[in-house]
Amino acid sequence: MRNSRFTSLLLAGATASAALTVVAGPAVAAPSDQAAVAATSDPTGVTGPSDPDGLPAFPGEQDVEVFAEDGAISRARVPAASPFVAEPSMSAAAAGDGAVTKIVNNGSTDSKLDVVLIGDGYTAAEQEKFRKDAAAKWKDISAVQPYAAYRKLFNVWAVGAVSAQSGVSGDPKQSTVRTTALGSRFWCNSVERLLCVDIKAVDAYAAKAPQADLVIVVANTAKYGGAGYGSTRSPLGYEGIATVAGGNAASGQIAVHETGHSLGKLADEYVAEDQGPYQGAEPPQPNLTTLSADRMRKDKAKWYRWLGKTSPDGGTVGAYQGGGNHPSGLNRPTDNSVMRSLGREFNLPGREAMIAGFYRHASTLTSATPTTTKLTATDRLTVDLPVSGTKLRWYLDGKEVTALRDRRTIAVSDLGPTGPKPAAHELKAVANDPTSAVVDPALTPALTRALVWSVTR
Repeated sequence: MRNSRFTSLLLAGATASAALTVVAGPAVAAPSDQAAVAATSDPTGVTGPSDPDGLPAFPGEQDVEVFAEDGAISRARVPAASPFVAEPSMSAAAAGDGAVTKIVNNGSTDSKLDVVLIGDGYTAAEQEKFRKDAAAKWKDISAVQPYAAYRKLFNVWAVGAVSAQSGVSGDPKQSTVRTTALGSRFWCNSVERLLCVDIKAVDAYAAKAPQADLVIVVANTAKYGGAGYGSTRSPLGYEGIATVAGGNAASGQIAVHETGHSLGKLADEYVAEDQGPYQGAEPPQPNLTTLSADRMRKDKAKWYRWLGKTSPDGGTVGAYQGGGNHPSGLNRPTDNSVMRSLGREFNLPGREAMIAGFYRHASTLTSATPTTTKLTATDRLTVDLPVSGTKLRWYLDGKEVTALRDRRTIAVSDLGPTGPKPAAHELKAVANDPTSAVVDPALTPALTRALVWSVTR
């Protein structure tokens, strides 16, 4: 969590039970009754209505996305709290409650994007099952591009919330009630596949991890369903909560879509049946525009650099009518990306935004040797490049040492610093990810990182 750590430092004293500030609603799973779904009027599908201070107009409610099993997406509105959450004393007394396990450890939390998976509906005897379900769910998510190419930018932590009862409410019947650590329940607001949680309880368990940039709740159920609180901002510093069914392979796509909001800052690209034409200003999200393809080229705006390119989600990048819930007035980059329906890939502008989101939290260059270390001629220095293809350059007092290009380990004696003893010299390592998936100059600076040490002869 490279950039988000600044927020976290300010909030480090926050208690685990601190309330979340929610500025947008969660994405969720498929409803059994579409009449229960009420679409919002927000043009991007990312943020809900708010008052002049930027706080939610309805603090106790959330705007949510509803994911059908066929991949279609719509919207609804649900409560923020759960009636089935355990009292703190019920779960806290359980042995091993809140235990943290490393699922993927790629380095320091300061240089990685830290994903926290929290179990719900798993008893003390089922914690090993939770850890296996959590690992399998991350495997599903990280198989999708651009996650697959950037796996080593992530740390993944499993937080074992011990529940008094196994399973979740609403499974197998609507009348089924189970008291669990996070209060997970299907049939949220009468929508069968909507798997809601108590977000304050989630935050309390997320606080147990070393760092949380993205939070996923893994529920102990094989029933298809989930939810995603894409723009939820916690006092702990993370954005986004997604809920998924631990025993259902298809539910991982819900988390992929939701991270499009929380990491990529992408808008929804689908259309709500009861919405009219969009008549507002140009949206800030990178995958919606009021402009035509010709106008984007003329104005050099939005995804004009990608126009005409073949996109991984199928077809070519252009200006396709409809998005952000509106059937017209807004255009999306491609016909059907994962931001429009599940089971798809990110389109080219979306993939670019996701990579930029990764680098808001993670670094393309790290080293186990702190930059405060005073190096001498007897030292060796090693750096790590987590992303394949990253270019590395070494500079001594501002001049590149070309013989050391792309060498991850160097001997300081090979630098040959000159000058009167004990003069200090500046040694700089600069790494750049030259990926062709990012073409916007405004985003490319995040793909470069420099580390600087002091060297004496």
